[in-house]
Formats: sequence, C-alpha cells, structure tokens
Amino acid sequence: MDANLILLIVQVVAALGVVISVVYLGVQIHQQNEITKAQFGHSLTQRQYERYFATTKDSEFADFLAKDWDGDLTHGEQWRVAMFIVMALVDIFDVYEKVQKGFVDEKHLTIRMNALKLGTMKTKLAKGTWDFWKATRDEEFIKWFEQEMFGNDPAKWTQDANEVPEGIKSSIRN
Repeated sequence: MDANLILLIVQVVAALGVVISVVYLGVQIHQQNEITKAQFGHSLTQRQYERYFATTKDSEFADFLAKDWDGDLTHGEQWRVAMFIVMALVDIFDVYEKVQKGFVDEKHLTIRMNALKLGTMKTKLAKGTWDFWKATRDEEFIKWFEQEMFGNDPAKWTQDANEVPEGIKSSIRN
C-alpha cells in the first residue's frame, strides 16, 4: 500500500471520529437540557404542592385563606394578606421568566394564573400590592399580567388601584 493512501484513510477515519463525537456531544447536551427542564418543572410543582399541603395541615391558615379579603380585617390580617399576595406574585415572576427562557412548560404559569384569577387579585389589597410591586417589572410583563387578570378592560384593573389599607399605611416608614 502506498503511504499516501494510508495517510488518506487515517485522515478520513479521524474526520469521521470528529463528526461522530460532535453528534454524540450534541445528543448529550440535548438530553442534559431536557433533564434540567424537567428538574425546574419538578421543583416548581414541588413548591406548589408544599404550599397546598401546608394549607391542609394548618387549619388557622386555611380559615384565613377562606376569609373575605375585601371585608373587615385586622391590621395584622391585612399584612398577612399582603405578604401572601407578594409570595404569589414573586412566584409568578419566577415562573414567567422560566417560561420565557424555555426552562419550563407554560402549564406551570397557567395553573398559577388561574388560581389568582379565582378572586385573589380582584381584592383591593391585591390591587394595591400589585401597584407597588409592578414597579419592579418591565412593561411587557405588566401588560401581559394585567391582560391575563382583567382582559381588555383596564378600568377593572385601575378602579381600586393605589389603595393602601390603613393597617398597612400606618406601618409604612417615610
């Protein structure tokens, strides 16, 4: 055999080895991305299930959640409502960003938004809390969130916005 022919065969085999390695690496990266996406989804689901489970174990908290949040609340209850809403909003912010980046399926966001649409975000406390927190969000998110909550009627959103209950207002430091 000619030395040039042997060299050519070695180069072809080496080139095929590189191509196969690159394809294999691509498959591994894809699998790792799918695993990471599944882990994000699992952690979001686990976080939500832990909240549900905690509510079932804590009858006082369950009674609190069942209250009319637009009704007569003590100052402490107003703070509890506001902090619960902040927790829900921060969760939405987190999940929205993960969906936008393709890290999790949109179903994780949909289930959370549907829960808030049941009435939580229609309370005066929620509107006031959102009005305060939306300053931390970009315009695209704000439009999306308000559209999801109240559709095409911006008057529904703004009618009670900027209302801070007395119990919370008295605790705001200037």
